[in-house]
Amino acid sequence: MKIVVDAMGGDHGPGVVVDGAVAAVKEYGNDIILIGDVEKIKPFLDKTGYKGGKITLHPAEEVIEMHESPATSVRRKRKSSIVLGVELVKDGLAHAFFSAGNTGAVVCAATLGLGLLPSVERPGIAIVTPTIKGISLIVDVGANIDPKPLHLLQYGIMGSAYMQNIFNKPNPTVGLLNVGEEETKGTDFVKETYELLSKSKLNFVGNVEGKAIFSGKCDVIVCDGFVGNVALKVTEGTAEAIQIFLKRHLLKANFFGKIGILLLKGTFKRFKREMDYAEYGGAPLLGVNGVVMIGHGRSNARAIMNAIRAAGEEVERQVTQKIVEALNKQD
Repeated sequence: MKIVVDAMGGDHGPGVVVDGAVAAVKEYGNDIILIGDVEKIKPFLDKTGYKGGKITLHPAEEVIEMHESPATSVRRKRKSSIVLGVELVKDGLAHAFFSAGNTGAVVCAATLGLGLLPSVERPGIAIVTPTIKGISLIVDVGANIDPKPLHLLQYGIMGSAYMQNIFNKPNPTVGLLNVGEEETKGTDFVKETYELLSKSKLNFVGNVEGKAIFSGKCDVIVCDGFVGNVALKVTEGTAEAIQIFLKRHLLKANFFGKIGILLLKGTFKRFKREMDYAEYGGAPLLGVNGVVMIGHGRSNARAIMNAIRAAGEEVERQVTQKIVEALNKQD
């Protein structure tokens, strides 16, 4: 299995990406193609001391920066690491592509380069979130900010297939993110979506409020990309704030409090790890005709490693084909 990794993507440059790729090779044994500026990548690879043959370098002359327009940059920078990385998957030279670079550019390049699955009109970015009952999947968190109700129905179908095949969830429950649980709540768009979902073959449990993101009320939560992205950023900010608040109060603890802190040190570490996005790696782009994983711009080496793992699992378990089968069953 070969996975193309955009070595130029992310806020921390090639060094962190290379470290994550080397860690993934050692931990999971994938073959990895690091794509980007070879002269910048090679020193970081040499620094790791890795001498095996499972990592190869593929040149890309251009880089799509985080601030650039997705559609314009994909069209103009045909030799960028994102565009060429997607092309390697399209040409059958790799099985999956991962980038922590410009999210919009990855979505655009994957949609144009790989095409969409039959009957899928828009791709959706799915993100795994921890809940008090395990994990849930939110679709979409930014790929499509102005969707139609049909698109959200397709997100529900694809999200269900992903949960079934990656997390072994039989007959996953699906909820529609809304301002209230009542059927009459929300905009006309949300009400129309509710009607489509309720008539589908999905295990639809109705509307869910924002608190359901962490309550674990349902396995898959569907929403438009605008709302999903805001919800994602709020949850990220909340998790970070809780850790800062906790640390602030712990530092003010008295003698006995500090002893308690030492006794709970392992608990705090487990809490931080459970809330850490790096544990879940990347976000799958569902709906394109191939495996594409999108990473957080500030991904560290552990997040890169886990994103590569997630991409490999998606290939190994033939999730793309399972999504096609799920879509056909709904017709």
